[in-house]
Amino acid sequence: MTQPSSASFLTVRGLSRNFGSFQALRDIDLDIKRGEFVCFLGPSGCGKTTLLRAIAGLDQQDQGTIHMAGRDVSHAPPSERDFGIVFQSYALFPNLTVVDNVGYGLVNRRRPAREIASRVAELLALVGMPEQGSKYPIQLSGGQQQRVALARALATSPELLLLDEPLSALDAKVRLRLRDEMRSLQQRLGVTTVMVTHDQEEALAMADRIVVMNEGAVEQVGTPEEIYRHPRTPFVADFVGHMSFFDAVVIGPGMVRVGDLDLHVANAAPLPNGTAVRLAMRPEEVRTRSVTAETPNRFEATIEDLAFLGSFCRAHLQPTGSQKTRIAADFSANAMRDLGITPGQVRTVAFPPESLHVFAGAAR
Repeated sequence: MTQPSSASFLTVRGLSRNFGSFQALRDIDLDIKRGEFVCFLGPSGCGKTTLLRAIAGLDQQDQGTIHMAGRDVSHAPPSERDFGIVFQSYALFPNLTVVDNVGYGLVNRRRPAREIASRVAELLALVGMPEQGSKYPIQLSGGQQQRVALARALATSPELLLLDEPLSALDAKVRLRLRDEMRSLQQRLGVTTVMVTHDQEEALAMADRIVVMNEGAVEQVGTPEEIYRHPRTPFVADFVGHMSFFDAVVIGPGMVRVGDLDLHVANAAPLPNGTAVRLAMRPEEVRTRSVTAETPNRFEATIEDLAFLGSFCRAHLQPTGSQKTRIAADFSANAMRDLGITPGQVRTVAFPPESLHVFAGAAR
């Protein structure tokens, strides 16, 4: 087994967890640096919450080790792991005021009353609720309750902050505002943070690095830009953002054929001619401006339909002469206005070679 990295604050090695015949986690290896904000991202049932609970000691793994700040906590109880946690359901004590909820952990540690009062006042100011201390949870909005839960998790100055889908119960506008506030607060405090989410936009906006999980395993770890622009597997490509997939065949070095289109691809691993592959591309990468005779991968296509999605329109294109290939393309509001794009129109478009992703294997 690989040994913990000395540069990591949190190190997970060979972690596995079974529930009967179901394998929730499969041989997880992970390193998280001190002060990082890391998101576990994936669909429901992929194992991300199980991994978070194993790190917290709330759900014991069957195999593997966990080191925190160089200390082996693989079998330590939660009370011996220095973390604060915020749950999706807030888990505030309904019979305690905001002040008492925030100070609960400090009271349990038998800190002096003056110290508790000072720390609670400091945290309520930090989360923007200095005047709400005497209220009870039922008197607060969802966003306010989540701020209180966050303040309570930070009260004992933990080295690790764990967030289990903390924003999913909030409405869209509150979620967006609190997302920005939480990220800003984490950066100011410098606390190492791990957050579970199934919301790809949330992960892209908040994380220093994203751990994409699928069926109990890690598919890819990287920065938001790496995950979005350089997905390593079809699952990551399809789960993070929107991606169009095409059946293709390798016809030469850096060349594939999709239907009747021969396309140049950049940065693709060499494969023998005739190899079936999956070609993928994000709709926003389809070019429709400044396409000249010298532009690679240019072709004419009919705009079959347009869906208005606010800041952009999603079109479906039918390449001229090809009845089998249908392509999704996103056109900005500016492009729609400047170019007068309408359904039924034939336009010259292009696929930038560097925007095409080639994955081995035919479509499943």
